[in-house]
Amino acid sequence: MLPPKVSLFEVGPRDGLQNETSVSTQAKIALIEALADAGVKRIEAASFVSPKWVPQMADSGEVLRGISRRAGVCYSALTPNLKGLELALAAGADEVAVFAAASEGFSQKNINCSIEESIARFEPLLSRAKEQGIRVRGYVSCVLGCPYDGEIAPAEVARVADILHQLGCYEISLGDTIGVGTPLKARKMVETVAERVPVERLALHFHDTYGQALANILACLETGVSVIDTSVAGLGGCPYAKGASGNLASEDLVYMLHGMGIDTGIDLNKLAQAGRQISQQLGRQTGSKVARALGA
Repeated sequence: MLPPKVSLFEVGPRDGLQNETSVSTQAKIALIEALADAGVKRIEAASFVSPKWVPQMADSGEVLRGISRRAGVCYSALTPNLKGLELALAAGADEVAVFAAASEGFSQKNINCSIEESIARFEPLLSRAKEQGIRVRGYVSCVLGCPYDGEIAPAEVARVADILHQLGCYEISLGDTIGVGTPLKARKMVETVAERVPVERLALHFHDTYGQALANILACLETGVSVIDTSVAGLGGCPYAKGASGNLASEDLVYMLHGMGIDTGIDLNKLAQAGRQISQQLGRQTGSKVARALGA
């Protein structure tokens, strides 16, 4: 049974742009406002990670303070720790997100600590967010494979997702960080996680490195998942595979869903235009096949 409606969680302004060459604060603000104008209701707009590690996101506070906010749109920020949370709150983020991995190797290489240590770091953040009435989203990386550990057992993904859910994350986004998943494995992983975390609390964040993201999403839609993370214009390459595409383009998913009679509430032409504009700022063609076809 396919869902009648799918909610897109747009990660282009954060996950996308942090893996691109830097663009101006004004260009980021224009992108976020164009996405809201296209009907996108959930936008990851900022990241309060140390600018030493992610210089592209150093202006996140200015971006959040500079946007003209649209009623009914949730503007989210990635916050790895309590300091990040305080900065996000000061800048007016509507909700925040924390990230863990399903792979021990990835956790060690990416944030220099074990899975358990990374989760322990979130506890004070989640406690403070609860005091402030701020919702926290949880990301789990490498759910279908890791550049260091290879294949990841679905039971391990379910274990980490369950811990984040128990800690208070209202939604858990399952990320195929290197885009190696294929449809049956993706579906099996979601079904395994759904045995421990209610499926209505799950989201999918599938990269398109091997061109499998749409097929993987289609295979998972029948499990009841109805929230998908995507990036306008396919912003953000895969940082672990040189030259590979990373995030799935929002336009490509919207085109597929609308063609299946599934509502997104998004104006595809306006979305494609937002993607073309930010791609011009980056000095390249949009990474969305659909946007290219519409613009031809």
